[in-house]
Amino acid sequence: MAPDFLTPARVPSRYSNGAPVRRPIEVQAGVTSTLLPQVLGIASLGFIASALGVYIAPPFFGSGMLWLCIIASFALIFAVRAARATPLLSFGLFLALAVVLGFEISPWIRLLAGTGHSGAIFNAAITTGVGMGVLGIGAQFVHFNYRRVAGIAAGALLALVIVGILSLFFHFIQPTVYSWLTLVIFSVLVVVDFMRIRAGGDGQTPVELALGIYLDGLNIFLALIRLFSGRRD
Repeated sequence: MAPDFLTPARVPSRYSNGAPVRRPIEVQAGVTSTLLPQVLGIASLGFIASALGVYIAPPFFGSGMLWLCIIASFALIFAVRAARATPLLSFGLFLALAVVLGFEISPWIRLLAGTGHSGAIFNAAITTGVGMGVLGIGAQFVHFNYRRVAGIAAGALLALVIVGILSLFFHFIQPTVYSWLTLVIFSVLVVVDFMRIRAGGDGQTPVELALGIYLDGLNIFLALIRLFSGRRD
């Protein structure tokens, strides 16, 4: 049996009889107050696991290892969602993903720390935490069709990924501009993901919801590091 913090919140009402239910937009406050701590707790463990990945990774490794990490991370993202019916397995895969991503970014983080940019890393971490907190609080009060905005943001993210790949070969976009675009898109996704939690999760498990929050936070953190450090790579 999975621990309570991995299982979806239940609505104790005469209509649901304690069974998990989906709400189209809004849910009872009690459901949100239960689901939100679950999601934030799991996401926090993900960030801790990434810090562990950074710590245990070697200072440098070749491009082959980097590509292996990238492929493994994408595979694990799909695996977390595929294992949704088994919360404990999904949670374990999520933690493995977080470690792999920490391992993947470790050489870059170590390089920045070794070249006098430790302050940029610290400031990025603090700004990410505070910024996501502010966005998360704001998401509890704003009202709009978050599903539609989520689709637009997902399309913008796909376009950003394509632009990033093309810019590796043609160098037509400034790294600072790319970092700002990353920051804006993932900030929108943070609001969308918190609104989804407020709405009861749209049928997603706490681990799936935490995965979204974790990836939002990680990408915001990396974009802020680039902006604070002035790195162009």
